[in-house]
Amino acid sequence: MRRRSMLLAAGAAALSAPSAGRAFAAAGSGPLVDHGTAVVLNGSKHVDLSSQVRALAPLTTGTILVTFRTTSHNDAMTLISASDPADPSSNLTLNLSGGALQFSVRQKGAVLLNFMTRTRYDDGRQHTVAVTAGSVGTRLYAGGQAVFDTAARAFFGSVSPLTALTLGANRDSDHPSGEWFFTGTVERAAVWDRVLDAGELVAQCPRPVATDHGRISTVLNSNTPATWVLTGDSITHGALHTNGRRSYPEHWTERVRWELGKPKNRDFVVDSGVSGATSAELVSYFAERVTAFSPKVVSIMIGTNDIATAGLGLETYRANLVSLVRSVRALPGSPAVILQAPNPVDPAKWPGRVALSGYAQVMGEVAAREKAVFVDHYNDWLTGNGGQVPLSLLNDGLHPNERGHHRIAVKMIKDLQIFDTGSRVCTLSVP
Repeated sequence: MRRRSMLLAAGAAALSAPSAGRAFAAAGSGPLVDHGTAVVLNGSKHVDLSSQVRALAPLTTGTILVTFRTTSHNDAMTLISASDPADPSSNLTLNLSGGALQFSVRQKGAVLLNFMTRTRYDDGRQHTVAVTAGSVGTRLYAGGQAVFDTAARAFFGSVSPLTALTLGANRDSDHPSGEWFFTGTVERAAVWDRVLDAGELVAQCPRPVATDHGRISTVLNSNTPATWVLTGDSITHGALHTNGRRSYPEHWTERVRWELGKPKNRDFVVDSGVSGATSAELVSYFAERVTAFSPKVVSIMIGTNDIATAGLGLETYRANLVSLVRSVRALPGSPAVILQAPNPVDPAKWPGRVALSGYAQVMGEVAAREKAVFVDHYNDWLTGNGGQVPLSLLNDGLHPNERGHHRIAVKMIKDLQIFDTGSRVCTLSVP
């Protein structure tokens, strides 16, 4: 679970056959190479675009963009690679390493640039990732939002000569037929001779992510210590109903402060949830439950008590959520916001709170409007149980038990893209 420092081999090399696809040069400020025909790759084939590599070979600045969807979890999977197959380890490669996004530039075995994210992108969902190299250095993007940057820079022009350009595999003298094969669909790959700005990158994404999603990814990928505040009611508090086991904030703490490796153990996670809290109370006590901790990221899970409190109908709840999001943004550094919908409850035991779906819907609407991250536990629980409330995840029909808290933590981990099959937190079996 530590960050890998070099590209990982995907296994024994298999014969790769060039696949048909559309590659063309665009005039003006458009991409020099734009392969827009989706190709399904099975882990043994690649797309050969070598006829286009001459246009890219001189580039010292520019943008690489790939839209893809994985169908397996491999140690190493290439998205796009430019190389000299006659030389050992002379390549520019944008790939997935254990699901993390990695960008590497090597010349005759010398590593010119090599870094990867902690966030992962091999979850079977559609992702658009990009790397830009410009005057300020190198930056990685996912879903149109920056997730990692470094002052170091190397690009196509750093590797000479370049004679191969491939999607779905890397080729060098040891593996002329390919290595680090991709399994899944590459929907598009494009290269520009200029750095696309933030608006252009968002426009290139079929599924852009919320602004704060990118900012949280940057926090996760950065080595700068950050403080996370998770606030809300008794569910966040984790009081009583976990039966002595970990609450979801505690699982999150273990995942970030230990499993992501050093120096993330210098992050701090503060649980300021208070049993019985409502959105109105959180607005009133915002200074002591959020501001006091100087957060970089703030998570808010609230609403279970609002529905049972006079005067806290849907529109008041909406107004309180907007106030909370904007209060977070007004803090120094403008912290990123996560809104987490409450879980559903047992209608037989809590008939007065069965309309929580409306509160979850309002929270999703506020998150979209305010460009915050939305983690929808309400519908996640129902979807995973045939539309019925999963009573096995509840202690008293309302509060999640130890299994329910782990379910909340895993949903949060997956939505924020740090799920790892090698993680004890992610794969924990709660009795």
